[in-house]
Amino acid sequence: MIMNKGRQTSESFRLSAILSLSGGLQDAYTYNVRGNVFANAQTGNVVLMSQNFMTGDFRTGAKYLIPIIAFALGIVLAEQVEHRLKNADKIHWRQVIILIEIVLLGVVGFLPTELNMLANILVSLSCAMQVQTFRKVHGYGYASTMCIGNLRSGTESLSQYFRTKDKQDIHRAAHYYGIILIFAMGAGVGGLLSRVFGIFTIWASVVLLFIDFLMMMREF
Repeated sequence: MIMNKGRQTSESFRLSAILSLSGGLQDAYTYNVRGNVFANAQTGNVVLMSQNFMTGDFRTGAKYLIPIIAFALGIVLAEQVEHRLKNADKIHWRQVIILIEIVLLGVVGFLPTELNMLANILVSLSCAMQVQTFRKVHGYGYASTMCIGNLRSGTESLSQYFRTKDKQDIHRAAHYYGIILIFAMGAGVGGLLSRVFGIFTIWASVVLLFIDFLMMMREF
């Protein structure tokens, strides 16, 4: 893959911002439209799963367990795609991941509410593939589908800046807080769109991912 000023497009802030916008939208979508399940925040699903299992509500507990399993399978799938296509010449393996995400999320928009479980499986699978595939922004490790790691890293960098006055620390903190803000915006937009477009809201993520795909095409 051709580098742009020593850095891949997949690590650019613009591409990462679009991924984070899409990630926030997906979480709002599954929570608001698909039965109050988180697509990305698997910690929340673990809490709700355990709580329901402990009270004997195994049916509801399973509703949260299945997306967790789907998320784990998404990590495996992304890792296998990387292993098999890392040296491909005509297309980068990260673009293949984005194409898979586009297909999965495109299908989700056609699924009726009676198939919420399947919809949540596909969205969780897609989110896991994304978080496994895109892990750096300007060389800094980050997550495009959740906030807790970014909040920790950003705040750590800010604390270091107060001590060292090193501009690189404040620059790194700004990247993390920027990603968090954009994720939050995606969640807010996803919530608003969900009220209007319902199950079709997920197609907004398809559009965003296609933009990222086109951005990466310019490296070839």
